[in-house]
Amino acid sequence: MAITHANFLTQVRNYTEVDSNVLTDALIDQFITNTELDVASKVDYDDLRKYSNSNFTAANRAVSLPGDLKYLRAVKITDGGTEVFLEKRDQTFIAEFNPTGTQGQPKYYANYNDKNIIVAPTPASALAVQIQYIQNPPHFDSGNSTMLSDQHQNLLLYGVLVECFSYLKGPVDMYNLYKTRYDKTLEAFALEQMGSRRRGQYTDGVPRVKIDSPSP
Repeated sequence: MAITHANFLTQVRNYTEVDSNVLTDALIDQFITNTELDVASKVDYDDLRKYSNSNFTAANRAVSLPGDLKYLRAVKITDGGTEVFLEKRDQTFIAEFNPTGTQGQPKYYANYNDKNIIVAPTPASALAVQIQYIQNPPHFDSGNSTMLSDQHQNLLLYGVLVECFSYLKGPVDMYNLYKTRYDKTLEAFALEQMGSRRRGQYTDGVPRVKIDSPSP
């Protein structure tokens, strides 16, 4: 169930029993960001998958990456209606494979820096290229809801409460309580996103969990 940003801030202060003079809006907002980044670093969840379409520049081996890219998943080109995925290599391989900048249909790509990749052979024409990537997590605030705030607000809440009790320096038992809840909820979220949502029940069947049965 979705929650508004204002109600979320109130909920956090109710759980911690402090007011806005201690936990300001800006401070809780930073804790939300910290939690979002932590979740994104530990779980490959579908909401972060994005696609960016552009075209090569003929005779230029560099391709610009999207500004919100966290990491690259795949590079696909389209030539005459045929889609081809490029193979990932190191930039040293690119340098050895194509030392003279020979032009043709790209077959390989490599990370060059945080803004660009390079391909080989060097594109001979402006073929369509699609960057498939994981974006930096969207931020939950007064003007924007996210998948976490709409569908997994307990995960977001427990993560923020861990940040809060760490900042408030106690009580330790409350920090440990919400840290345990956060870790368990994060694990369940990961099992859903990287387990159930990656399976097809027609081909893989329904996930089964072993349940111990006491002897009669």
